[in-house]
Amino acid sequence: MKEERLIRLRQFLRDKNLDAVVINKLVNLHYFSGFTGDDTLLLISQDAAFLVTDFRYTEQAAKQAPLFEIVQQKEGLLKKAAMCIKEAGWRCIGFEGNALLYDDYAALTKLLTSVSFNTALSLDVLREVKDKEEIDYVKKAVEISDKAFEDIVKFIRPGVSENAVAARLERVMRELGSERPAFTTIVASGIRGSLPHGTATEKLIVSGEFVTMDYGAVYKGYHSDITRTICVGHADGRQRELYDIVCKAQLMGVRAVKPGVSGRSVDRLVRDYLTSAGYGDCFGHGLGHSLGLEIHEEPRLSPSSTCEHLKTDTLITVEPGVYLPGWGGLRIEDTVLVTETGGLPLTCSSKKLIEIL
Repeated sequence: MKEERLIRLRQFLRDKNLDAVVINKLVNLHYFSGFTGDDTLLLISQDAAFLVTDFRYTEQAAKQAPLFEIVQQKEGLLKKAAMCIKEAGWRCIGFEGNALLYDDYAALTKLLTSVSFNTALSLDVLREVKDKEEIDYVKKAVEISDKAFEDIVKFIRPGVSENAVAARLERVMRELGSERPAFTTIVASGIRGSLPHGTATEKLIVSGEFVTMDYGAVYKGYHSDITRTICVGHADGRQRELYDIVCKAQLMGVRAVKPGVSGRSVDRLVRDYLTSAGYGDCFGHGLGHSLGLEIHEEPRLSPSSTCEHLKTDTLITVEPGVYLPGWGGLRIEDTVLVTETGGLPLTCSSKKLIEIL
């Protein structure tokens, strides 16, 4: 898998007329080399691949990144990287414009006076389409978050705090193999449900409230993302009506996901439906985003999406919601794989309205 990634990266460099690239973004370090440490740079050209790190990581790097020559630095990471570039004779070098700190860029520019070091790149585009290994890792992360949902519906009851729910979700996922939470766990109950990113608080859950939980697992560095809203106690008429609307919108979005469609068109379909139901103004965020080594990646489903054609083997979330300040809100979200025949939800947790009685 790593060989194929390097081949695509090298073609990318040829297309940009660059001799090599300096990579420092942690997820891209991992993606192209397999190395999971920090304080490291990758230097990759058409015929060379250097991993520059210090004594703490040389043994680890040799095991995790067999396609790379491991270069130990003692005089400073940037100085050693510059020495490698000069010795290799590279003249035109790219860097990650969305990751390299300005101070580090300025220091490298000063060290590389005879090198053209002014081409900012975004390598994230090379991670949009997932290979089999990546899809398998995301499937495992999704499986962990699904199992955590099975557990949490048995745990939630009136009088339990949002913090306790978040802690339970995270502990169960950790026990099932998650490396860490995919992001700060969201648990928003009652009127706090109108907060799309209402992270857990000390608030106690009360009977009759919706509880929205948005959380995820991380497996081998790859993320899952799930949102489910349940009702503690019997749902009233308005809760049932809103839940039905959001659930229909979510299913509509999943069905619309397929190769070749634009991110804007999928978002528009769901947004138009919510508008026709009277809640368009209550859905103020994008319909979804990709995920992988990062929780938010391209492509996206939104009014401003730059994705003109979804590709097979991309991952996308579908997560419509309705948020009513002073009343509450809800959201439903699946992680979806784009296949040749359409969107395949990897998330298996039930989307029927669950009442905790």
